Amino acid sequence: MDPITAAALASLAGSVGGEAGRQAWAGLAALVRRPFRRGTIPEPTRDGTHRVSSGELELAALQDDSTDPNRAQALVTALQVRAALDEEFRVHLDEWWQSAQASGGSGDVHNNVSGNPTGPVVQGRDFSNLTFNMTRGTGEPES
Repeated sequence: MDPITAAALASLAGSVGGEAGRQAWAGLAALVRRPFRRGTIPEPTRDGTHRVSSGELELAALQDDSTDPNRAQALVTALQVRAALDEEFRVHLDEWWQSAQASGGSGDVHNNVSGNPTGPVVQGRDFSNLTFNMTRGTGEPES
């Protein structure tokens, strides 16, 4: 299995993958909110905080600012540590990652323009909240 990358998590947090990305992000959120399996991590401190992150704080931080590579890396690290300590979590995380990769496709964009376009052509992937203000010209180049 390909390792989970900070860039992939940042893309999901920013909903770059459209609806599939949002669903994958929701799946990861549900996964990190699962309680730790008993006996898989050191006992909590006296004030009740875990010595190992569940990933929830890192997930929320990345969702707040998906452009921060340090937040993305912090989530990757939290997921890796938890997976190393909890076999059941690792299995679920692997399943989630395989599903996220399969539903998101490869990320490649293949655009094809045919015919003889008479106006601007926009090519890309995962556009949202776009506005085009265009006027029809005479077809003559501006000087």
